[in-house]
Amino acid sequence: MRSLLAALAATLVLAGPVLAAESVIVAFGDSLTAGLGVTPEDSYPARLQAKLRAEGYAYRVVNAGSSGDTTAGGLRRVDWALKNRPDIVIVARGANDALPGQDLAGVRGNLDAMVVRFQKAGAHVLVAGMEVPPNYGARYAADLRRLYADVARQRKAAFMPFLLDGVAGNPRLNQPDGIHPTAEGYRVVVEHLWPHLEPMLRR
Repeated sequence: MRSLLAALAATLVLAGPVLAAESVIVAFGDSLTAGLGVTPEDSYPARLQAKLRAEGYAYRVVNAGSSGDTTAGGLRRVDWALKNRPDIVIVARGANDALPGQDLAGVRGNLDAMVVRFQKAGAHVLVAGMEVPPNYGARYAADLRRLYADVARQRKAAFMPFLLDGVAGNPRLNQPDGIHPTAEGYRVVVEHLWPHLEPMLRR
């Protein structure tokens, strides 16, 4: 018995300490998440990674942004995103649905289905809303804002009303297309995202 215990103790010493599983945040979006037009280091997920480290949080951020993708495309990519076993998912989709003026009922259904699937997999979800320029009409713009708030409330998800808060419409913070942020614009995105995300984090 004594020799068996000694062997077991030696095995534990050789194996070393048991490490905690890595905590993962998946940034799940379109080109605004992917960082179209800036270096990978300047995308908002990369800047969020740097912010987390600076604040002492041990999370790995996965950039799951896909340029040109819609909410329907996002719904098809949920299983792929879940391969990262995320603790938190930031869902920031819908711009590529809204800009062509698509029917918002489909956007709402897709967004809701994504949130539910992530939650059922054990992830906490932060819904980041999208907005459209005023020329889309007051009603369409209001309905778009409302659908994000409704889904977040109904599914008890965290909520950031507009991913590009403080950035949209500012030429200094946007690329020439007027849609995608510059490197400095993405810094502002993370600054405004942080108060919504930090309460979800654990050390």
